[in-house]
Amino acid sequence: METIRIALYGVGAMGARIGRSLLKKEGVEVVGAIDVDESKIGKDLGEALDINRLLDVKVADDPDDVLSKANVDVVIHSTQSYLRQAYPQIASAINHQANVISTCEELSYPYIAEPELAHRLDELARNNGVTVLGTGINPGFLMDTLVITFTCVCTRIDQIRVMRVMNAATRREPFQRKIGAGLTVDEFNERLRVEAITGHVGLAESASMIANALKWKLDRIDVQPITPVIAQVPVESQVIKVETGQVAGLHQSVKCIKDGKEVITLDFQAYLGAEEEYDAITINGVPNITEKIAPCIHGDHGTVAIVVNSIPKVINAPPGLMTMKDMPVPSAVTEDMRAYLD
Repeated sequence: METIRIALYGVGAMGARIGRSLLKKEGVEVVGAIDVDESKIGKDLGEALDINRLLDVKVADDPDDVLSKANVDVVIHSTQSYLRQAYPQIASAINHQANVISTCEELSYPYIAEPELAHRLDELARNNGVTVLGTGINPGFLMDTLVITFTCVCTRIDQIRVMRVMNAATRREPFQRKIGAGLTVDEFNERLRVEAITGHVGLAESASMIANALKWKLDRIDVQPITPVIAQVPVESQVIKVETGQVAGLHQSVKCIKDGKEVITLDFQAYLGAEEEYDAITINGVPNITEKIAPCIHGDHGTVAIVVNSIPKVINAPPGLMTMKDMPVPSAVTEDMRAYLD
């Protein structure tokens, strides 16, 4: 393989970050770009990525045209959180015999929200001899893959608790808006009601992946209601000011019940003014494990890294729909990416 040929399906905020990272890697070439944003269509990809050079690759809105001409090895897909909306895009890439790595949160473990679509994707990928993987920092690593890895040093596991606390003031403005920062409580609840605020997508997927890795048969998964985090003092970021009593962000959690007992709890908090940012994993068992990363791993940087680092592993993987628990141990790709291919 002379180079690993990549197409970007989605060059929004995350897709552009991934694209810029790929341009710094040896052994890969970005040969196609797809987006529906009219402000990007027809532009040189270098302009869409906001870099100071042209790449002689035009952003187009016709995936079949791009993928039929570019002879793509891997499509990096970053457009949707929900698999039902992302499915036609991913299927198009598969039908052009391209492997797919997607940031679609539900695809990280799609057997909960969309089992039928998961089966169809798996069958389609197998028939076309390619691999499909949904991943990211969360879901995809911090609240599932990393947890599963820690369980390997336990001889007995009674309960698992995972927490991610983020100071949203250090994140992109769209993320701050997404969690409702600066709204009144009534405005937050109304936007939640009409699904203008959806919170973090993927907690149930992460919990299910952990349970499946441990072969635990759950009684049920209780997805708790999303609740606002209320500012106790004024807080602000570079773009949003939150007064006392307004919404600073949100809190959500999911609990897994087995044999009538709570065995997995995932707790996610993102709000402006969090005094401490951290990712924490607690496993009660033999032995007990307490792990804490502070400050928490940056979501955007982490997602870019895990997507890019997954490219050779996906190319090496057997055909079909994979999750992170099915893949080899994750690792950084620091050399020429072709060196990591079987």
